[in-house]
Amino acid sequence: METRNAQTFEYKAEMKQLLQLIIHSLYTHPEVFLRELVSNASDAMNKLRYRQLTDDTILDRGKDLEIRIVVDQTEKTMSITDNGIGMTREDLTENIGTIARSGTLEFLKKMKEEKKDAGDLIGQFGVGFYSVFMVTDQVTIETRHADKDSRGYRWVSSGESNFTIEEITKEERGTKISFKFKENVQDFADEHKLRQIIKKYSNFADFPIFIGKDKVNAVEALWRKGEADVKDEERAEFYKFVTNDYEDPLSSLHVSVEGSGAEFKALLFIPRKASFDLMRTKQHKTVQLYTNKIMIMDDCKDLLPEYLQFIRGVVDTSDLPLNVSREVVQTSPAMTKIKAALTGKIIQWLQRMSNKETEKFLTFYKTFGPLFKTGLNSDFTNREKLIELLRFESSTQKAGDLTSFKDYAARMKSTQKDIYYLTGDSREQIEHNPNLEYFKKHDIEVLFLLEPVDVFIIPSIPEYDKKPVKAIDKGDIELDSAEAKDKKEDDDLSKSLVTLFKDTLKDQVEDVKISKRLVDSAVTLVTGNEGMDRQTERMMKMMGHEVPAGKRIMEVNIDHPVVKNLARRYLANASDDMLKKCIVQLYESAQLMDGELNSRADYVKRMMDIMAEATK
Repeated sequence: METRNAQTFEYKAEMKQLLQLIIHSLYTHPEVFLRELVSNASDAMNKLRYRQLTDDTILDRGKDLEIRIVVDQTEKTMSITDNGIGMTREDLTENIGTIARSGTLEFLKKMKEEKKDAGDLIGQFGVGFYSVFMVTDQVTIETRHADKDSRGYRWVSSGESNFTIEEITKEERGTKISFKFKENVQDFADEHKLRQIIKKYSNFADFPIFIGKDKVNAVEALWRKGEADVKDEERAEFYKFVTNDYEDPLSSLHVSVEGSGAEFKALLFIPRKASFDLMRTKQHKTVQLYTNKIMIMDDCKDLLPEYLQFIRGVVDTSDLPLNVSREVVQTSPAMTKIKAALTGKIIQWLQRMSNKETEKFLTFYKTFGPLFKTGLNSDFTNREKLIELLRFESSTQKAGDLTSFKDYAARMKSTQKDIYYLTGDSREQIEHNPNLEYFKKHDIEVLFLLEPVDVFIIPSIPEYDKKPVKAIDKGDIELDSAEAKDKKEDDDLSKSLVTLFKDTLKDQVEDVKISKRLVDSAVTLVTGNEGMDRQTERMMKMMGHEVPAGKRIMEVNIDHPVVKNLARRYLANASDDMLKKCIVQLYESAQLMDGELNSRADYVKRMMDIMAEATK
């Protein structure tokens, strides 16, 4: 084969990092190399098939699309050939020789953070081709693009520091990847083993895969079959093929919609684990869009609202023309109708799961809840249904157990008018919050909001089933017990002591009141009626917003021993310096409990002064 114009290129630093990681670290699942090569070949042929719809001039038009694998057990070599779209010189340089997308760096970061097997991640971050270096020391790519005036090229690399590209004579379009297996993985140079791997990972590739003369994959559009006609194992295999996941899906759904302005079939999955940052959905794939079994988009985010973009699978419709552009797909009225119908079907799916498969639903919720809950502030059509699917920990349930608004309401006491909640960073922190003491003592259930996203969601739910939903750390909370009513500012000492608190803390707090909610603690800080709650304030700061520190209302438990002792000290000497020191210390102790204490050095110094006085 004639060659010319050979050039050597140096890998960039990030690519060297990636290749070193793959070559030297990833041997747990080396068979993924074949999954990734088949996936790339299938993508190349999907692109060719899509282009054939509008271009009559492509090379070898009309030729059957297929993947061919040849293995030599004696020489321990293998090649995989597709007659897809092929690659140009620029493709080889930009997409094979350098970082093709930011996902490569994200992949490296994820690997370092989680120290997990890259086989679970390698295909999900667009770096799948390089997995071939797990099984070989050198790779050769021979390719020609489908343009009639294209040229053939050979790309060669050992994956260490550089690669070469040279022009070659190649008559047919497509790509051939060839290599020799390393000594420690030469068992892959076996047709039977390769058939098993293809059955496991690539059985439902869109195109026939041949090993020798035999076709080894099913090439079935499972989404066009009825649910009863598909085995669970087939669904699991198909899921793994479209997602590059190792585990079976948590749940699957067959959808067939006709009429109502939208006609489509779909096979959808909920993964068992989140393999991406839930709040950065644009960085991972969602569902594939087909038109009459021809893939138009392998990642159609416009088919789902953002809060459901953990869903994976395939949607196939005849409502879009085959030659439609991707821009038209995004603005098509048919797409709008499909999206609405698909969203409704998924919500029904989750409703059934919550009623009939509780454990499975809770697994879904604990994994994808933070993303799912954002739908309340964006999908107003389905808002009431989404509220019913919300789940929270609560003061009366075991740690880790989740409850709904509906179940909470069913457990409410006959005298209870409101649904109560409290936000915090962890269950442990919330359970030590002084504002919870009254509710614990009187066995009144409080929902625990532990996810940062909750502070943006729950304030938008003013009531459920005509019952007001209230935060217990708000200053306007109403408590109805007899002991709460007995705590009134009706004696001169209490009024004078509160006045001293107010004067001492006039620059730090909005107000000081006698508390009706405290049982064991001396003081607590609550948010005023118009104030921003603490979790929201923290979240706004985390998002980079300038949020002025809001003043809290300080509540004082006049029955607490420390407060009673201060009252006696006040009676003895109203100008005693120790009174103000103790008041400031109580205030900063409340700040410390809330994670808002800034000057810990002053706090500790003042504590030492008070202890020195107490131990005289």
